[in-house]
Amino acid sequence: MPIAVSRSTALVGVCVALGLLVLVGQRLAHAGAASEPEAVAAPLEPVAEAPARPVLVVHVVGEVRRPGLYRLRDGSRIADAVRRAGGARHGADLAALNLAAPLVDGIQVLVPSRVTAGGTPSAGAGTGAAPSVPAVSLSSATVEELDELPGVGPITAQKIVDYRAEYGPFGSVDDLDAVPGIGPTRIEQLRDLVTP
Repeated sequence: MPIAVSRSTALVGVCVALGLLVLVGQRLAHAGAASEPEAVAAPLEPVAEAPARPVLVVHVVGEVRRPGLYRLRDGSRIADAVRRAGGARHGADLAALNLAAPLVDGIQVLVPSRVTAGGTPSAGAGTGAAPSVPAVSLSSATVEELDELPGVGPITAQKIVDYRAEYGPFGSVDDLDAVPGIGPTRIEQLRDLVTP
């Protein structure tokens, strides 16, 4: 007994058969391609990082605005160390230094003071002894005069003047402890160099 199939059902059946043939053909094409050797990328070697430049630690003393220990990059010069220490103070003898000389880790850079005609160091010499100049008055000194003190830069000098303007004259050297940025160690360094 023949089965009656409508034209639309036959058309749907043919479309399904063609779809199956396309899928089977794609699978066969992929299977043939899989048998060929694949090109495999070689793993990349990690790029070596550039070696970090060593850091030098030097001690800058003498006629500089902020004596102390400083970290500088390898390849730095004595001029760089003096600059990091706030620059030379008035009375420094920079001609006695070779500012172009390379720094070596662990050295001390001594910025000497000029020698007067009598053979004595000029005022403010970095000899470790208190200079033979009158003490600076905290209650009347200008920013420039305060800036000349060891360990006091222009910013701290301005803070001292601002504190004095707000709270009046200093009663003692210990009153410096109330100025932001000045602690007990700095007060002891300044004790013989300033007066209230």
